[in-house]
Amino acid sequence: MTFEPTLESVRQHVLPEWFAKAKLGIFIHWGLYSVPGWAPPGEDIDRQVAEKGWSAMFANNPYAEWYQNSLRVGDTPTRRHHTATYGEKFAYEDFAPRFNQAVEAWNPAEWAALFSQVGARYVVLTTKHHDGFLLWPSGSTSPKRPPGFAARRDLVGELTTAVRQQGMRMGLYYSGGLDWTFESRPVLDFPDVQGTIVQSAEFIAYANGHFRELIDRYAPSVLWNDIGYPVAAHSPELFAYYYNTVAEGVINDRWSQKPVEAVSDFGVLHKGEKEFHYDYITPEYSTFTGIQPHPWEMCRGIGHSFGYNQIEGPADYLSVDALVRLLVDVVSKNGNLLLNVGPRADGSIPELQRERLVGLGDWLAINGEALFDTSPWTTAEGKTADGMDVRFTQKDGAVYAILLGTPSSTAVTIEDFQGSPPQTIQQLGHSEPLRFDTQGRGLTIHVPEVLDKRPAVAFRIT
Repeated sequence: MTFEPTLESVRQHVLPEWFAKAKLGIFIHWGLYSVPGWAPPGEDIDRQVAEKGWSAMFANNPYAEWYQNSLRVGDTPTRRHHTATYGEKFAYEDFAPRFNQAVEAWNPAEWAALFSQVGARYVVLTTKHHDGFLLWPSGSTSPKRPPGFAARRDLVGELTTAVRQQGMRMGLYYSGGLDWTFESRPVLDFPDVQGTIVQSAEFIAYANGHFRELIDRYAPSVLWNDIGYPVAAHSPELFAYYYNTVAEGVINDRWSQKPVEAVSDFGVLHKGEKEFHYDYITPEYSTFTGIQPHPWEMCRGIGHSFGYNQIEGPADYLSVDALVRLLVDVVSKNGNLLLNVGPRADGSIPELQRERLVGLGDWLAINGEALFDTSPWTTAEGKTADGMDVRFTQKDGAVYAILLGTPSSTAVTIEDFQGSPPQTIQQLGHSEPLRFDTQGRGLTIHVPEVLDKRPAVAFRIT
């Protein structure tokens, strides 16, 4: 289909099958903020907002990639850390030479190999975050900064090549609403998030030019915008250009052009209205309680931050067990997990993050069949007789029951099993069929021996 530059035309775009089947992507936040790599310790953003409100969260922002805004807010922990570490006269832009020197050590092939080992189907890289620094050698850098406010290496292009060589799809993030090189006012409270979206004709031309440049050079499979888009921008024209250029491309939902009083959700920024176009929604650090009618994507860091935060320790990161169970839960509800990695400035991935990724990959190597290429079943959630949570998926005539933990005995009873009477049941990773019994709507599966502790146990029921 050839798309016209109208809302009616781009709304005819059908979400490609690859996205619904992908289930796991890797998000990467990497930029100048990776040099200081610092944010105050705390909780996930949703908990901070719920307990203390938006203004308190922005003064103690757990997102290290918001480092520049935290400097601007006032006497914040970030400002005190920055002054003590770099001095009062060290500007945020002064991190650029340090970043460009550090990234000379980066090997994109190592990243791509790791992400492939984990089992990811796609990767999304931040090409420009809110600070305005570019990770590719654009023909147009910010007119509000000295020429060349960008990475010297083509980080976007090099990673795109490496990712595709590993058989994964490549997506690109771009901050099309916030750009702190154009807007000096800090974000102090929630209304400021969209209230500081740059609205000038100069910025609209700048951002549209960047999007077209990224599309033409790298043909991203995902065009991942953040924090809305200027009111006067003609987004359907950009969307039509993208769809007509990139076969099977997808667009996320963070393109709202509504005024701030109509917005109340930091993650999604649209509250479900369809006044603009998108292919799927992207809740942040939050999920759903039930199966969604359309594929969606949850994004979050392994810790409390997307950008690298040097002070986060083991207690701040999801354990491998928690990470596996989160992915299973998201997939059972028709979602993908876009799991973020926050590298250091030199491109090295912190060991705690690497351990979690490898642990997730080890589990998926045995049990990925129960998640990849599946669709939701009749219900997402269930329970065993002893109270363990169960999640369900289905594929090719089989139902997958995934226990979010390890059973303590050799008999596992799934209560209120809503499928047809099984013919065979196998535990993934084992070739022999298992004995089972049905009692009313209860399904009891007998495993040969008490299992070693593991994040989750998956059964194929046919």
